[in-house]
Amino acid sequence: MTPTSPAIPHATMHAGVRIAIMSDETGWHTGRLKKAFRARGADARCVDLADCRIDTTWQPHGLVVPGFGHTLPDAVFVRGIAGGTFEQVTLRLGILHALRESGVPVYNDARAIERSVDKSMTSFLLHRAGVPTPATWAVESAAVAQRVLMREAAAGRQVVLKPLFGSQGHGLKRLGARGGGVLAPLPSLAPYRQVAYLQRYVAGARPGFDWRVLVIGGRAVAAMRRSGGKGWIHNVAQGARCEPAELTPALAQTAVQASAALGLDYAGVDLIPNPDDAARPLVLEVNGVAAWRGLQSVTSLDIAAALVDDLLDRKLAALCVGSDGGGEAVGGVT
Repeated sequence: MTPTSPAIPHATMHAGVRIAIMSDETGWHTGRLKKAFRARGADARCVDLADCRIDTTWQPHGLVVPGFGHTLPDAVFVRGIAGGTFEQVTLRLGILHALRESGVPVYNDARAIERSVDKSMTSFLLHRAGVPTPATWAVESAAVAQRVLMREAAAGRQVVLKPLFGSQGHGLKRLGARGGGVLAPLPSLAPYRQVAYLQRYVAGARPGFDWRVLVIGGRAVAAMRRSGGKGWIHNVAQGARCEPAELTPALAQTAVQASAALGLDYAGVDLIPNPDDAARPLVLEVNGVAAWRGLQSVTSLDIAAALVDDLLDRKLAALCVGSDGGGEAVGGVT
């Protein structure tokens, strides 16, 4: 926890509040969330964004959320958004935008998710906010990307080529200076949808590891180390081990700053040691739809309950307090 972290609000019951958990699949995470909402007296149900629709004949909102009839949920928790065509994903994010425009608290909202899903925008916003992060280039030109690669290799450095919208360590390639003095050309950008997202590779300690820090409501609440895995890639999906980690002030402060830079209610922030400044770890990625099963296995904090508490006691409560001068409240909450 950072010295400036706000206090956790006292939990109160939220009987009658109806929550939509947006997820394309049900399982461990949605089960934990539903249990945590139930413990607070709230009714939570899972909804697939692909089943929602905009229908301007549907009174009074023009939005159809299955299971909620002609009403809207009191709040939305975004647990997952299924992949699809550009048009499908645009419509699903549009539903989240429309819910927010209709006064429904969305946790995380579409704007923040868009920033975190797009690695280039994440890097730009981190850089603009002064959050330490490796040097990054995002271009459509293979020629420009090749020049970046050659310039970095000439300086004895390597870069990592990543899919712009990738996750779980898939599609990563390490390029640049290697033994023998031969520089391989930039791979075809076809598998990367003709976009080169290049991030300077930072060599860490051996065996390699990174940190995942969970930020909820502007507070760093838990951390773990991920070590091992597929060579230099330390994602759990690539076989990395989850280990408890001390939530140091440096980790907490940097993770909170990264989450704030993207405007996220909650975030999984991936960091690595900074070889130039141990007090300022480097942020690699910020996940706006973060899974936490691995982290839950190494922390005593009930993560689902902490997420639910923040949504109900901060996000939803702020809307209720600010609505029509303290009159009729959302979901009967006053």
